[in-house]
Amino acid sequence: MTMNWLQADWPAPDFIKAGTTLRKGGMSLSPYDSFNLATHVGDELAVVKKNRAILQQSLNVPNAPQWLEQTHSTQVILLPSEEIIPKADAAYTTEKKIVCAVMTADCLPLLITDRQGSCIAAVHAGWRGLYDGIIEATIKKLPVAPESLLIWLGPAIGASVYEVGKEVYDAFTLSEDADEAKRAFTSVSEEHWLFDIYHMAKLRLNKIGVKQIYGGDRCTLSEEEQFFSYRSDGVTGRMASLIWIE
Repeated sequence: MTMNWLQADWPAPDFIKAGTTLRKGGMSLSPYDSFNLATHVGDELAVVKKNRAILQQSLNVPNAPQWLEQTHSTQVILLPSEEIIPKADAAYTTEKKIVCAVMTADCLPLLITDRQGSCIAAVHAGWRGLYDGIIEATIKKLPVAPESLLIWLGPAIGASVYEVGKEVYDAFTLSEDADEAKRAFTSVSEEHWLFDIYHMAKLRLNKIGVKQIYGGDRCTLSEEEQFFSYRSDGVTGRMASLIWIE
């Protein structure tokens, strides 16, 4: 759709518009260069507002996205909302022209619809939100069967570089089906593992009956020209993953 946009590659109906913004094409200066869409990372507010205006114009977004105050929770918000910036890590709607959005810079964004395009959702899942059940909490809110859902896994930190410690390893392998969960981890030292957040998300989705899963093949840390990465840069911008019913 535009140079600033990674369009979701999935068999959703044509009137479902979905994807993730890329790093370039905006007006922010280093270290937020250049298409930062977050107001909470230290970038100049006026510049972020200009980037958000570019987003709406370049993608022909029907309304301003509903931005969230993300806190790695399992809070899911129904849109439209009376709150200006709801505290939540997922949003969903059945209405046309309402834009669900989450922001990330290594965490996993999930965009969701069903085969008929009757509902949509956007989910922000870091390892803690994934463990606590943000995906399951969101899908439980949707008015369709999990088997009818389509999921697109947007760009997140990849399995070859996402190193985690014992806290993350134990959280998943001691509470899940151990053999399955351990497949998402590759040991690199006595108390450090490489974690495949995409694989773990797929396990969680499969467990609740969701089989149609797409994406999950990008790496925000390795593809630094394309994406923001908090683990790489510390102070940096955020991409937005957006979905709406046209």
